[in-house]
Amino acid sequence: MAFHPTTEPAVFHAAFREQFETFLDEHRTALHDSLDGLTEEQARRSLVTSKTTLLGLVKHATFVEKVWFDEAITCRSRAEIGIPGSPDESFDLHGDDTIASVRHAYRETCAASRRATAELTLDDLVRGNRRGPLPLRWVYLHTLRELAQHCGHADILREQILGGTTRSV
Repeated sequence: MAFHPTTEPAVFHAAFREQFETFLDEHRTALHDSLDGLTEEQARRSLVTSKTTLLGLVKHATFVEKVWFDEAITCRSRAEIGIPGSPDESFDLHGDDTIASVRHAYRETCAASRRATAELTLDDLVRGNRRGPLPLRWVYLHTLRELAQHCGHADILREQILGGTTRSV
């Protein structure tokens, strides 16, 4: 996945929406790339008592994108979209989940998220969330917060898996 770094001077003075999208894409890319160079076993390795694994984090991020940029915008149910009913279930790994398949699904879902919001303004309300109508700006902030948290989780898990060898971001 590619993005324009948030530290580029052009981003400092860009429109607010462009800044949001740049930060979202930077975090989307960081989470996607957290699987770089790992074996299938490493990506599935469970190091905490929760269901959290590196592969599960990326799979969960796909769920998050679909909740906020499909369900919330289109008002389709999770069953119609084909996603789990709860966030906890979205971490579940199945036998056919691989690094390649989960990354592909994530890239496709992020692209669909961008298309779903292309014609919306930050003040447009999305109506398909249980909280009620929410402005797109809140959805962007919420998604950015969640991605940032999961990028931190991924960094720690990756450091544990690789024994202190980390990637530079």
